[in-house]
Amino acid sequence: MRLWLASLIALVMVGCASVEPPGIRHLPERVELNGVPFYRGNAHQSGPHVLASMLGEQRISVTPGLLVKPLKLPDAEASLQGNMEQLATGYGLVVYPLDTSLEALLTQVAAGHPVMLRFSDGTVWSEPRYAMLVGYNRAKQTVLLRAGMERRRLMDFNTFESAWKDAGGWAVLILSPDQLPAQVDKARWLKAANDLSRAGQEQAGAKAIKTLTSAAQ
Repeated sequence: MRLWLASLIALVMVGCASVEPPGIRHLPERVELNGVPFYRGNAHQSGPHVLASMLGEQRISVTPGLLVKPLKLPDAEASLQGNMEQLATGYGLVVYPLDTSLEALLTQVAAGHPVMLRFSDGTVWSEPRYAMLVGYNRAKQTVLLRAGMERRRLMDFNTFESAWKDAGGWAVLILSPDQLPAQVDKARWLKAANDLSRAGQEQAGAKAIKTLTSAAQ
């Protein structure tokens, strides 16, 4: 009787561990954005490397080394997150923040948008790192990151979500003004467009607003 009960509990626990988050069941089974550029590197929390990759995705040719000075590194490493957002805006790109849910991130990846994020990589580094989310597999419940020296780093859903939220749950898209995110939040997009205009990128800001207006018609 005890053996049967122990086996039943074990089966229930395994079943619970493998339950798919309900919010992602409508997404494609598996996605991998193979064409996203990747720069390997661990310096400065991998921030310049990830940002250079995201800019490369928008056809802006720049290397991580060329971003070190504009990001005010190494002195301003504590402000790296905000400085990366400002620098991307300075290139005329929309910095669009995402909700702190796995569904929000995977929805964008399924739409073809790599996600820039920060996560706690406690197994190797004592401080959070920057990375790109470029894929997932619903059946295996894994995400695919480009992080540090690894082009294809796999993490299971639960481990990734904990590591991401432990680092603050920060995640953004970096998009062209004529490229809307999936399930766009209009107020959030308009704020990002306004940030462009305030940064001296008036034409890009106006284009972002026009893109949203055209999509609503």
